Amino acid sequence: MSVPGTVAVIGGGTMGAGIAHVFLAAGSRVVLAEADADRAAAGAKAVEASLRKAEERGKLTTTADALLSGLSTVDKLGDLPADTALAVEAVPEKLDLKRSVFGQIADTCPDAVLASNTSSLSITELAAGLPGERVIGMHFFNPVPVQTLVELVHHAGLSAEVIAQVRGWAEALGKTVIEVRDSPGFATSRLGVGVGLEAIRMVEEGVASPEDIDTGMRLGYGWPMGPLRLTDLVGLDVRLSIAEHLARELGDRFTPPQLLRDKVAWGELGRKSGQGFFTW
Repeated sequence: MSVPGTVAVIGGGTMGAGIAHVFLAAGSRVVLAEADADRAAAGAKAVEASLRKAEERGKLTTTADALLSGLSTVDKLGDLPADTALAVEAVPEKLDLKRSVFGQIADTCPDAVLASNTSSLSITELAAGLPGERVIGMHFFNPVPVQTLVELVHHAGLSAEVIAQVRGWAEALGKTVIEVRDSPGFATSRLGVGVGLEAIRMVEEGVASPEDIDTGMRLGYGWPMGPLRLTDLVGLDVRLSIAEHLARELGDRFTPPQLLRDKVAWGELGRKSGQGFFTW
């Protein structure tokens, strides 16, 4: 299967820019939507920088300039093209915000598949009151151009044809797909957050340094990146929000360690702030 002709990406942050990158590189036309013109321009610059870096490394089959000709921006969801085949939201992990985004897109793009990049929120709840047969979880991993996994999350009201279609699109990007039933944290966040929280508790208890914990997981278990450096990459505030959600849904084993709460309060959010468990 080929990639969709027109893809809307809502949110121009790290994940949104990465998602736009991979669809542009595969031949889609991409419309990047943000809350205002300045944010839309910043998102487009991030996509451009990502593509030019890939070009320098010989990772593109055509020039970055040629691909960027397929990128446009909007600052109103009502301005998205009516022929949008796939809309991927990558906005903050707030259910009401995501539902609002999808509600507006469903009116503007009546045939679009509505895909959420959420790493933990319920797709069933997200789809309520929307055309649920075309609402799906499409969880990419950071950095999107490098990571090969896409986690597809389906709920009871999802069309089988949409699952097959989105799986085909993801595979056309060169991604490996896993399918997961809608449940708190899905498969990857539930396991990844569990390990990450335990690693933070070990730092909190003075068991070992962040460097040694991460080295142990890389060399002992073959992880490409240790759980604490990964926490820095994801963002400590993001990990805290996911952990709090999982604690509400699954119980005390996901209760965030006090050290994680403290670091977020101190503004030590990981790579994006320059300091987390490591200095960036």
